[in-house]
Amino acid sequence: MATLNSIADAYDRAPCGLVTTTVEGTIVRANATFCEWCGYEADALINVRRIQDLLTVGGKVFHQTHWAPLLLMQRSVSEVKLDIRHSAGHKVPMLINAVRRGNGDSQFDDFAFVIVTDRNKYEQELLSTRLKAEEALEAKHQAELTLQAIDRRKDEFLATLAHELRNPLAPIQAVVELLRNKEFHDPQVIWSRGVLERQVTQLARLVDDLLEVSRVAEGKLELRRERVDLNAVIRQSIEGSRGLIDASSHVLTLTLPSSPIFLDADSARLTQIVQNLVNNAAKYTPTGGAIEVAVTREGDEAVIAVRDNGIGISHEHLPTIFGIFAQLVPGLSRAQGGLGIGLSLVRSLVERHAGTVSAASKGIGQGSEFVVRLPITLDQADTSLAKTTGKVAVDKSRRILVIDDNEDAALSLAMLLEIDGHDVRTAHTGGSGMDLMRQWPAEVILLDIGLPDINGYDLARQIRQHPDGDSALLIALTGWSQEQDKLDAVAAGFDFHLTKPVDYPNLLGILNR
Repeated sequence: MATLNSIADAYDRAPCGLVTTTVEGTIVRANATFCEWCGYEADALINVRRIQDLLTVGGKVFHQTHWAPLLLMQRSVSEVKLDIRHSAGHKVPMLINAVRRGNGDSQFDDFAFVIVTDRNKYEQELLSTRLKAEEALEAKHQAELTLQAIDRRKDEFLATLAHELRNPLAPIQAVVELLRNKEFHDPQVIWSRGVLERQVTQLARLVDDLLEVSRVAEGKLELRRERVDLNAVIRQSIEGSRGLIDASSHVLTLTLPSSPIFLDADSARLTQIVQNLVNNAAKYTPTGGAIEVAVTREGDEAVIAVRDNGIGISHEHLPTIFGIFAQLVPGLSRAQGGLGIGLSLVRSLVERHAGTVSAASKGIGQGSEFVVRLPITLDQADTSLAKTTGKVAVDKSRRILVIDDNEDAALSLAMLLEIDGHDVRTAHTGGSGMDLMRQWPAEVILLDIGLPDINGYDLARQIRQHPDGDSALLIALTGWSQEQDKLDAVAAGFDFHLTKPVDYPNLLGILNR
């Protein structure tokens, strides 16, 4: 026994650091010398950390590219100089030797570590140079991690902000819908209703733009590609901008090719691109201006040009015009509440379609031109008749339960649905909603996610487990609209995920299916 203790003590107090790991790097044994050099207790290393966890960034790269492959192929590594990261944060330069032992599944790597001393000036200079390079690499890596963390917090902030803004927007928009169904004769009331409607639409657009930029930056924006007639997209885009154009008494000239141009693209995103450019032209052109939208085909590209005779862009600002939140000083008075992210979004969407967008202007007061180039579908045969859509209105009264902790939102939506002939009940907590569903089985349940007493996803699962809720049409109505929120809704048993403020005609379309 004394001999065994002596051997164990000799191993622990050896003048070099001794470590045994699995082939994956997990430390299974380490002597006291190595633990002391690294500043760790043995329990903090054994079966807790991998040997590569103790390396600097440069050391980890060397491990992946040289050290690990050499152990695999020739089963040994000799005289490798690397830094071990001390628990206090500083680096300890060491000379490493390693050998792989065992066969089959019972293989281990034995390491011997020696602290590098001032053997000679040349080695120290080499070591210093390499250490500085590793420090620079690690500093760069840490900076990248910091930027990623900032970006992540920014995206989380934008998503939370959008959610909080959508909650009050929902009841306001529902009230606007209610007012649309009423006959008014007082001009001031009619004007007030119009103002309310326009401003709610503007707020909803700003919230959507914030989230779109966040999705694009994260690479989470999905394109629903299909065969698209570009001429039809252009007409639809201009129709969406018609109110802004007419309000400023602009003259719009539209030039389309005689033959259709088909793209493999997301129709909604193309509409967003063109409408953003046309809206910008309308906003930044003085009253009574001229706007031209022209579509041509150049080889295998579709070219969309939007020109105006508005305030123009100075030459020094052209390179930054597509930057996020970019708003030029001469145009601030005409921004009309925009955040300066429209052109940034345009560029991102165009690039997602494998296209390009450019801006040109002769200078201040001399108008602007934006040109979008998109790849066209090689097969230009017209297949528009192959896809037909039809909407059959089914005016059927449904039993609808609205569960939302925002009483204004729940009651205003309930009033709208009742006007359209539905039988509606409301609840403002998950518990009261579940009780009401048991007493009054609903065909449709509109459920908010952020409830005070239970998460909406968990409540949806409870509803699906109840006999009366298994066959109900379950619709998430929420301010959370990221892709992960939609995936979570599907996993919880929702049939649809709708974002606040709800698109009421779309909701009616779902109810009438």
